[in-house]
Amino acid sequence: MSIGDKAEKLGGKIKEGVGKLTDNERLEHEGKADQTKADMKEAAEEAGKSVKEAGDRVLGSVQDAKRDRH
Repeated sequence: MSIGDKAEKLGGKIKEGVGKLTDNERLEHEGKADQTKADMKEAAEEAGKSVKEAGDRVLGSVQDAKRDRH
């Protein structure tokens, strides 16, 4: 998780907490939404890394196969 995503998640937790303390449902929901947004960014980042790693493995296998044939 990037620093920006961590900050967004922390800000969301703070908003949610302040919303609960002040009985402000809108602020509480905004805080939860900010946290969810940060979690989704993190999941997308992790998925991107996994796809890149899988692609690198496939490319490595293809290159190995080419070398083995020669």
